[in-house]
Amino acid sequence: MSTQPHRRPKFTEPAVFDQREGGADPATISQAAHDTAHALVFHGRESEDPEITERFVKLAETEGIEAIAELWADSPPRSLAGSLWRIYAIRAATQKNAERMSEYYRLGRSDAVPHAVAGVPEPPTAEEMTRLADMVLAGMYTGDIDVAFDRAAAFCRVVARGQALWAGRHEDASPEDARRLTSRADQLLGTAEDLEGSARAFRAGTLD
Repeated sequence: MSTQPHRRPKFTEPAVFDQREGGADPATISQAAHDTAHALVFHGRESEDPEITERFVKLAETEGIEAIAELWADSPPRSLAGSLWRIYAIRAATQKNAERMSEYYRLGRSDAVPHAVAGVPEPPTAEEMTRLADMVLAGMYTGDIDVAFDRAAAFCRVVARGQALWAGRHEDASPEDARRLTSRADQLLGTAEDLEGSARAFRAGTLD
């Protein structure tokens, strides 16, 4: 089991959310993103910090995970906060277009996509990916966070392959749709690379 040394967050007060509109200090937002990400991932393993746990839970209850996720949006891609944002975005996209994402996944898994390319023995389906994201974003994920990142990256790679295959098959009939989908596939591969980079950094003890 991997462990991640990390500095104890100085948990940001809920008032920071009142400042995010209208020119909040970027440094304050960055610190809040870092603090909430670390509290979310580590609070269940930090029994010596009950105050941090309680304050995060209250913050999530009053503001909602969507508001907290807004803080993570501008974080570096290969950081804990940036990776949680990507998990959140994958979950949102999957929930919005569950059938279509499942279709891309099935297509991406056709032609016997090598598991080595996906990065894990069995990439999660769209439904499993949603459950994984729900657990991570609820602070209920009890496994190593690098495993969650690798599984999310595997999902992205399979879906991106499915999107690319769909685009190739429909290029003549729907060239604009095919171009858009190819672009999305490229973006999703970038997301996979960022999540894999975060997983490696976590295992090396260098993920901030």
